[in-house]
Amino acid sequence: MNQAFSSLSLPQNVLANLDSLGYHSMTPIQAASLPHILKGKDVIAQASTGSGKTVAFSLGVLSKVNEQDSSTQALVLCPTRELAEQVATEIRRLARHKENTKVLTLYGGVPLASQVASLKHGAQIVVGTPGRVLDHMLRRNLDLGAVNTLVLDEADRMLDMGFEEEIAAVTTATPKQRQTLLFSATYPAQIDQISADIQRDPEQIKVASLHDASQITQRCYEVTKENRLTIAQALLTHFAPQSAIVFCNSRIDCQNAADQLREKGFSAAALHGDMEQMARQEVLIQFANRSLALLVATDVAARGLDIEDVELVLNYQVSADPEVHVHRIGRTGRAGNKGRALTLCSPDELNWAKAIEAYQQQAFNWADASKLRFKASGVTDPLYRTIRIDAGKKQKIRPGDILGALTKDAGIEGDDIGKISLGQNQGYVAVKLRSVKRAMAQFREGKLKGKRVRARKLS
Repeated sequence: MNQAFSSLSLPQNVLANLDSLGYHSMTPIQAASLPHILKGKDVIAQASTGSGKTVAFSLGVLSKVNEQDSSTQALVLCPTRELAEQVATEIRRLARHKENTKVLTLYGGVPLASQVASLKHGAQIVVGTPGRVLDHMLRRNLDLGAVNTLVLDEADRMLDMGFEEEIAAVTTATPKQRQTLLFSATYPAQIDQISADIQRDPEQIKVASLHDASQITQRCYEVTKENRLTIAQALLTHFAPQSAIVFCNSRIDCQNAADQLREKGFSAAALHGDMEQMARQEVLIQFANRSLALLVATDVAARGLDIEDVELVLNYQVSADPEVHVHRIGRTGRAGNKGRALTLCSPDELNWAKAIEAYQQQAFNWADASKLRFKASGVTDPLYRTIRIDAGKKQKIRPGDILGALTKDAGIEGDDIGKISLGQNQGYVAVKLRSVKRAMAQFREGKLKGKRVRARKLS
């Protein structure tokens, strides 16, 4: 039975804000961890993206923040820039009842100077990647002496990315008498060691995965090095998903697979750690707003993404880690929807496939790839095209301004306008293919909030 947030000792204004955000009952990780978090105890929890962990630790962080004090009182470390942004956005939403609470993100790919300027104004909550947080700390831009809550989000991925030394250095700079919350989707031996080093008698919490394996149809196809791409093409044309994630084990394989699929006519783009921040951001925006059908990603790059309605997951290569495989397929079949997970397995990957079968306590459903037939019409065209506008929050642009320009001024049907996203100096709007020309003409010839703006279609 679902527990209501009202069963917790939370102030009425916090409960009212949760209710307005649509958070009425707790997810399993929230119900298991929040009572301990709100009592100030250290917690080590096994929880993956989409489990509701961000709300759990954010409520704990906010319960102790003194908004009259501008010093940094909480630090949340995340493995990637994308996850740091998502966490910061969620904390700001949950902090709407607390005036003057500032949340600042610190990560690479952004000039130091702009972050230094923001730090001078003070921020009670800092969310960032370990490398950039340590950089600011060493430059004496960031003082962690008043931190009362330290959160390590997706700690296993931070270790995978080689952040162990940075985490240790940052942690040492915070007071020993603090609350430490550690969230990790998997539990390698290093996690236990980090917990022992930085936590005091933590409550250990492990909840079942939120995705229902019975909602996900799994199939495995034997391939060779030579026909892997051909079989992938056949599957993608056969099932023709509007939204699919293709997982690869390395950055090089990820980029190669994305390039090859694009050459074959698929709406595909790569997502991996070698990409510039702007390129990563624009790929994610396009995938989330249905302007891109296939996201070809490495596990590290895809971690922390909260994208709904992924119809299909294709494991282009078998993961050597069974837990990673489970997290991959958990991207589909969410929120009661049916999902499909397909795995391509070459003879030299069979041992990894057997390890996954043992871990899942379920044999793969092996299917015959020779029975697959290409469908020329199966290459899925995306529903939308994304238009980037060279104006954003700093230019006081709001989503309603973009929507109004397209529906009122250009006369485009409201149903043809998809998601609108705003950055500091850019705006992105998804427009159905039939209305893209009219939208571009409006931006080229008309005005947005009384000013001319440049716009271009993203490929």
